[in-house]
Order: sequence, then C-alpha cells, then structure tokens
Amino acid sequence: MRPFDTVVVVDWSAGKRKGPKPQKDAIWLGITQDGASLEPVYCRSRQIAEQEIIRLIAAEKKAGRRLLCTFDFPFGYPAGFGRHVTGSDDPFEVWKWFDDRIEDAVDGSNNRFDLAEILNEMFQGAGPFWGKLHKDRWPEIPYRKAGIVFDSFAEKRACDLVSKASSSCFQLAFPPTVGGQAMMGFPMLNRLRRLGEVAVWPFEACEEAPVVLAEIWPGVIEKAVKSALAVEGSDRIRDRTQVRLLADALARLPVDRLSAHMKDIPPAAREEGWILGAGLTEELISLAARTPPLRNDCFALPQGVHWTPVAEALALLEGRLVAVAQVENVPITQACGRIAAHDVSAARANPALPNTAVDGYGFAGGRPDGMHRLPLVQGRAAAGDAPADVPPGFAIRVLTGAVLPQGVDTVILQEDVSVSDRHIMFQGMLKRGSNTRSAGEDVAAGDVIVSAGRRITAADLALLAATGLSQIAVRKRLRVGVLSTGDELVEAGASAAAGQIYDANRPMLLALLEQMGHEAVDLGQAPDDRVVMRRMLDNCVERVDAIITSGGASAGDEDHVSGLLEEAGAMTLWRIAIKPGRPLALGMWRNIPVFGLPGNPVAAMVCTLIFARPALGRLAGAAWQVPQGFEVPAAFSKRKKAGRREYLRARIRDGRAEVFVSEGSGRISGLSWAEGLVELDEDAREVAEGDPVRFIPFGSFGI
Repeated sequence: MRPFDTVVVVDWSAGKRKGPKPQKDAIWLGITQDGASLEPVYCRSRQIAEQEIIRLIAAEKKAGRRLLCTFDFPFGYPAGFGRHVTGSDDPFEVWKWFDDRIEDAVDGSNNRFDLAEILNEMFQGAGPFWGKLHKDRWPEIPYRKAGIVFDSFAEKRACDLVSKASSSCFQLAFPPTVGGQAMMGFPMLNRLRRLGEVAVWPFEACEEAPVVLAEIWPGVIEKAVKSALAVEGSDRIRDRTQVRLLADALARLPVDRLSAHMKDIPPAAREEGWILGAGLTEELISLAARTPPLRNDCFALPQGVHWTPVAEALALLEGRLVAVAQVENVPITQACGRIAAHDVSAARANPALPNTAVDGYGFAGGRPDGMHRLPLVQGRAAAGDAPADVPPGFAIRVLTGAVLPQGVDTVILQEDVSVSDRHIMFQGMLKRGSNTRSAGEDVAAGDVIVSAGRRITAADLALLAATGLSQIAVRKRLRVGVLSTGDELVEAGASAAAGQIYDANRPMLLALLEQMGHEAVDLGQAPDDRVVMRRMLDNCVERVDAIITSGGASAGDEDHVSGLLEEAGAMTLWRIAIKPGRPLALGMWRNIPVFGLPGNPVAAMVCTLIFARPALGRLAGAAWQVPQGFEVPAAFSKRKKAGRREYLRARIRDGRAEVFVSEGSGRISGLSWAEGLVELDEDAREVAEGDPVRFIPFGSFGI
C-alpha cells in the first residue's frame, strides 16, 4: 500500500454553530502533513467544516498527494439495522437515506430528532434511538435507555466491543452524543464520496485510492491526551489537542503495519464499519506521545519587543514548548527520577481488604459501657493468613496488618484485654470499626496515584508497588548536549597560554543537567570558526534532543552561535531584564532547540537555573517547574536600581540570608560558596539588614 502523505482527523459535532473564538465542543481538524503537525483548524459549523475538507481533498489530489481523512463517528450501524430501514445491507444506502432527509440550517439547527422518531416508529417496542433535549418533545424517543430491548440487532457493533468504546450509535443526547454526530455526518460523507477518487474504508478497496475516508475513535489515545493536557496546561482546548495527537499517531504508524491492520477486519465490518486503530491502543498511545519537532519560530518574540521581563520570558517559554522526549515502559524499580508519561491509576485498592491496625483481638460489632467476656476461636489472624470465619459472639487473636476474618469488624488492643480460660475480658465502651483499616481507605482502585509530568520519587515507588503496579510508562531521559565556544578556552589541566582561560562552564553545565535528571552529552569545545561550529552542530543532532551552548550568545562579530542560528532563520536574541545574564540566544538547529547562554560562568549558571531548567523540564515531559522560595531577614544592605530582576548568590546563616561579598560575574568562587539565590524583583529598592527578602535554595532547582 502506498503511504499517506497527509492525515486529517475530524472531531465532528451535531450541535449549533459556534462563535468566532475557538472553543470546545466545536468541529476541529487535526492535520499532519509529511510527518509535521500543522496548526489544528477550528470550524464554527458543519458547512464550514465540509467546505474546508473539500478544499483539502482538492488540494491534495492536485498535488498528487495521498490523503487519509478520518472522522470521529460511526460509519454504520449494527448488522441488520440497514436492511430494516432501507431494505439493503449496503451501508451507503443508509448514508443516502439520511442525505435525502436531513435538514441542516446555517445556524446549526436541524431535524435529527424528527428523523429519529420516524426511525423508531419502524421498529417494535421502545427505541432503538434514545436521549433527547426536552422530555416532553418527540414522544417516540425515550428520554433514557431504560426499557429498550435490542432484539432485532445488537446495540453495539463488533468494533465498538473490540475498542471498548462506551458510546452507542443510538444515543442522541447526554454526552457522548455519537448517535447525533453520525446522523449529521452521513450526509456529508455521502457528498464527499461523490467527489471522485475517494474510497471509504472498510466498505471499498482502498490500497491505492488517492483519498481514503475512515472512522476513528479518539478515546483510543486518551492516556496520551491527558498527559499532553497535564503538561500544556488547563487553558488548552481538549478537542484541539486530541485531533493533533491522533493525526500525529496515525501518520507515524508504519505503512506496513497500517496496511495489515486495514486488511485484517472481520466480515461484519463490510456492513457495520470498523474503527481505524481498534486493537492498536498501546501502539497509538506511544506514537501520539512522540511529540513532533518544535516549530522553527517557537522562540520568536512579539514585534517591537526589545527588553523582556523575567516573568514574561518564562511565560513565553511555558506557552510554546512541548514534550519531545519519547515514551517507554520500565519496571518500577527503574522508574525513580523518571517523568511519568501518563496518569497512572491504582491497579487495586490499598488496603486491598479491611485489616487490623494493631495487635489485639477481633470480633463483630462495638460494645457498650461495662465488662464484656467473649470466647476465643482456635488460631489467629496474622498478615498473609486466611483464617476461618469467626462466629457471632466469638473473638479471634489478630496481629497488625492481618486481613479481618469474616465476622470481624472491630479490634481491641491486646493491652486492654485480660485472657483466661480461652476467653477475653475487657471494659467497654468500644465503637464498631475501632482499630481497623477499611479497604481502600488510603487509595481506591482506579484512583490516579501519579500524575502525568511528575518526576517519580522513591515514595511514589512504594505507592505504585502497594497498588499492584510493576511497570510504568515514563519519558526517556532528555538528551541535552553541552557545547562550549571560544578560541580562548582550554581544557582544565592543560597548559594555558597568556590570554587563555580554562573551560569552567562545560563541567558545571554537564553536572547540572545530570542533577536535573537529564542525560548530559558532552559536545566538547568549538573554536571561533563558523564552519567548524556548523559541522559540530550538524554532527550532534542525531544524538541529542536539545543543545546548550555557552558563549557566543550576543550579537558581536565573534558570536558565532547567534550567527549560525540567524543564518538558519530560527534565532531570536532575547534581551532579558536579568542580572546576571541578559542575552539569551534561543533558536532551532535542524529541529533541535538551542539555548545559547552567556559565556560568564555566574551568568551561565543563573540563566540555566532560571530559564533552561523549566524549559528543559517541559521538553522532557515534566510539568512546568517553579522554584519554591521563602522569605527570610536580610543579613546585608543594598541599593537596587529599577529595571532588572537580580539574583544574588546567597546562603542562610542564623536564619538570615547573607550574600557573597562581590556581585561581580567573574567571581566563580561565589557559586561554590552559595547555597541558593536571593531574588530581588524589577522595582527599585533599598534593602536594609533585617528586611524580608526571597531566598531560593539550590535544592528548589533540583540541584
């Protein structure tokens, strides 16, 4: 089968026309072309969407490109429905039946409920269509599904069962309204089919057709969608993210795998239709999680911007960067420090069964005030035991952690009991359930225990193991290359001539990246030679996911990092209102993001902590990271000018923040001396000893 050049995923809607501002529950088109994800298209109405799809089909055919256009509603009904309505098993006759009868106004109002009434009258009993917007309208349509018997045909198609889709093609109201989407989609499909050189899978031969229409179910990549939204933020439109990821996943499916999948369908699919991707859930989730390369202009600043405040720079990075690290499954014993790719749910409750919280004696029911005497059964209940049932009025010896035997719901502490002649005696009162743990009181089965984007801790491993999980999907470690630039640099320990300096940045940055959980890749030193530097960058793009350079980030004659990125058309020099630091050269080199840091070690470290750390975390799949600081009294005084946010090397002594003796960026010893940074915002300020200042410990940066 010839591969598809373009994949389109259409999120259809049966609802009213939407407003001009992109929003959820509208029609969205996700488009992946030549492996690159295009900006999803927002369509306010079905008419606009149909015209956009027709335009895409015409453009792709004219360019000789192959197009797979998929839709998120059923292409057919369960076997037997079509014959009852049209007298034929041909699904295209069902499409034509709806195309002849559906009335769809520009504002989105339509007659789908009227047609559902007509269809329901063709069948005996209630249904099959159910769900409506008004209880008192359309009397032939049940408000809910209760009472509908599917005896002439099944409620769900074979592919719905395989894909575990919860929706029904007969449901017209209450999300998901798949039935309404199908009714309003069939007429459009019928018209698209008549455009020529268009084949419909699985009803027609599709191996070489220029345009193929197919059915999909977005729920197949739900885990990947949740993970992406967790990283992108709650303000993102779910439908938009969903169509983009599914189009990417389908486009990345190897052509031989897709061809085999499209051929391997049961006979029922010829009438009912089939969901493209049914049975390929984990494969598509993994492919969807492989986010496409970043856009070349992802670091571009708005027109007219010359100086960027720190907060704005961070907000721009947060809004434009997405995860690029791929996904793999690892045993939980190898997951510490890795980033969860998806939300992880508990496989079973913790505790799985009710158990005892103390050593003592268990029995049924609480006890009122007074003295109580209960006979003991033989044996005891310890952790891991499966003791026999305890009859009413009897007690059993129990040890901490033991599952409560049948007939036990209350435990009394052993030190509150006297034992004599195979009986226990104790003084009430005692409430029912005392000294026990309920099943699931810590975590219920199905609860999300690790959120997508979280860096997994040792404590998380305990929770994962306790809830029955042995493996977890994590992001592969982000590979970050470090390149030092400048003819003046020599390796530590080598002979340094007059005018040469030892390369302090590279070992520092490599170590910082490892502490942050990334895979640091040493790219060496590059001379002030643009040809050599270009070759070094070209040679490393297959080995890294991101690049950090130090030096060459300004706009001078010898600042070759900026020059090369500018030649590639993907460089923005960010003049950030920060001290130390200021110039950051941000750009793309052959789809790899490049962070050009200042050459000064103090500025390089501060810019790494403030900007590169959260940006690299986002690329690695982590949630956006904000360092946690706290206010402490200042052990120093300082007059600060307005305009730039300043970071002072600092440490805590006797509960107060003291700063390094010099603010000079050349004093590398101050980095080793410090235990964190004091942050002073952009406003002018007179800091006196004892004034509160914000201290951010290095530990808050993950180092």
